[in-house]
Amino acid sequence: MSEFPEILTNSRFYLELKLDGSQEPVDGYFMECQGFKTTQQVIEISEVTPLTWGKAGNTNGRIVRTKIPGNVTYSNIILRRGLTISMTMWNWLAAIQEGKWSEQRRDGSLVIYNQAANEQFRLEFKNAWPTGYTISDVKAAGSEHEIEEIEVVVEELKRVQVS
Repeated sequence: MSEFPEILTNSRFYLELKLDGSQEPVDGYFMECQGFKTTQQVIEISEVTPLTWGKAGNTNGRIVRTKIPGNVTYSNIILRRGLTISMTMWNWLAAIQEGKWSEQRRDGSLVIYNQAANEQFRLEFKNAWPTGYTISDVKAAGSEHEIEEIEVVVEELKRVQVS
């Protein structure tokens, strides 16, 4: 009898992303990541066939609709982390804004671990580049951590088998 697979928790994850000017082998100690979504568009084709139809059965040209798969699209991903003095994320966005888009695309992975800290799930993203940057609102009376958010475009998402 096979063992029931462990349900993975959303709090045990790591996002791998290597950027220029990083002080670490991997950039991305993120508190939250969202938007990992792939969708296949649907194309509907209408064809007129020679079939007869209608109450009397004497009307020719029945319309048949068929749905076929279209282009695959990927949502932008949102990465959130505590704001630090590091300029790495900002510099990545600035390089895109300066027109260095093709040199700045990066690949990365979202890795989720089980309770024993073993990798159980890996979702790779390809050719990512930042399209937006936000920090949380500031207020003199606040005591929450300041959050840095970056919106990233991805050209491909692929779940890979974990060995």
